[in-house]
Amino acid sequence: MSNPVMIASGIAGYGVEYAEIADIQKLGAIVCKGTTLMPKEGNAQPRLVETAGGLLNSIGWENIGVDALIGEKAPVWARWRVPVIVNVAGETIDEYVAVTSKLEGVPGISGIELNISCPNVSSGGMEFGIDPQLAAQVTSAVKSATTLPVMVKLSPNVTDIKEIALAVEEAGADAISLINTLKGMAIDIDQRKPCLGNIVGGLSGPAIKPVALYMVFEAARVVRIPVIGCGGIACAEDALEFIMAGATAVQIGTACLTSPDICLTILEGIEHFMLDRGVENLTDLIGVARDKS
Repeated sequence: MSNPVMIASGIAGYGVEYAEIADIQKLGAIVCKGTTLMPKEGNAQPRLVETAGGLLNSIGWENIGVDALIGEKAPVWARWRVPVIVNVAGETIDEYVAVTSKLEGVPGISGIELNISCPNVSSGGMEFGIDPQLAAQVTSAVKSATTLPVMVKLSPNVTDIKEIALAVEEAGADAISLINTLKGMAIDIDQRKPCLGNIVGGLSGPAIKPVALYMVFEAARVVRIPVIGCGGIACAEDALEFIMAGATAVQIGTACLTSPDICLTILEGIEHFMLDRGVENLTDLIGVARDKS
């Protein structure tokens, strides 16, 4: 990665769509949407509901499947300068391994983000992310199936984020990203029923930033591998908070939906902050708030 700003999974599709409206080659990395062994149609509509300070989504892993990704998307990525990380999802450990195995050695794929934290699917996903033993098992199994770097995306819907972070680190994870969305719902009082077709969705956006920041702070205190912060980041100041809490890099998600070029704006803001304060290396900022606490 040439810089610490990434697009979070599920926001820019496969990056090809986003390339039409922003200069993605300037980014640190792109994480493509969740990819499963077979194509999936996703959850029932409606899938998106705006909330105060955030967004509820219940997409449900809609995707073209790993074979189509390899045939249609990876050849495009192979021509890009920006690295692309594939978010891998599954209902069983065998599925995670099968998807990862297919991605091994494919030009255009720079890494894996292991999605063990999605809150809006009926099976798999978050089931692995809330149990330290299961989280370690799926991480270990995937690591044995690839030579690509494996980043594990953690769920905030747990009692102790440090326990999960340590479990996946000990199982061989090369990095962790956190947080995924928080479980939530909304009700249409006129229709007198849940707004989302799946009833439950994942809450993202500025509303979850304090939770995400705290969990990054806590996880970075106990692991030695890189921590990638995400959750409610909407400006350079937000990103710098995560970096000072211990994040090596950040992922931008919901903010891209209202301001498609926000990632580049955030990157420029970080650069200006460093220049104004005479900071020559980003590593000089990583974890400084944690060190002073």
